[in-house]
Amino acid sequence: MPDTGPVRLLFVYNADSGLFNTLADIGHKLFSPETYACRLCAITYGLLTEKAEWREFVSSIDAECEFLHRDEFHRREPGLNVALPAVFRMTDRGPEICVDAMTLNRCESVADLKARIRSRCLEEPVSG
Repeated sequence: MPDTGPVRLLFVYNADSGLFNTLADIGHKLFSPETYACRLCAITYGLLTEKAEWREFVSSIDAECEFLHRDEFHRREPGLNVALPAVFRMTDRGPEICVDAMTLNRCESVADLKARIRSRCLEEPVSG
């Protein structure tokens, strides 16, 4: 039976939670942004805060959005071993990847990421 209800998206950062990790990430983005491991963070956040364009997009789409850090994701989905960062569409069968790490890492801007999410995560499957 197909899923009913609103689309549910799960965004997973390639960074761990916690104050120390957040401070380390800020330093990394400041001093060596080209080697920062989380493209999702780099695109959607400035040094300290979420970018307004991204925040407005998330609140405007017809989807429930959840955001997890790598360590939180691994605790919740211990059997799911995928490259991060990634965006998943949540289904009755569990998380299904809709924007993989390779695709996300090629995004150059918030606009680029928004386009990928619209086309890969929000489009209804065509039957028939």
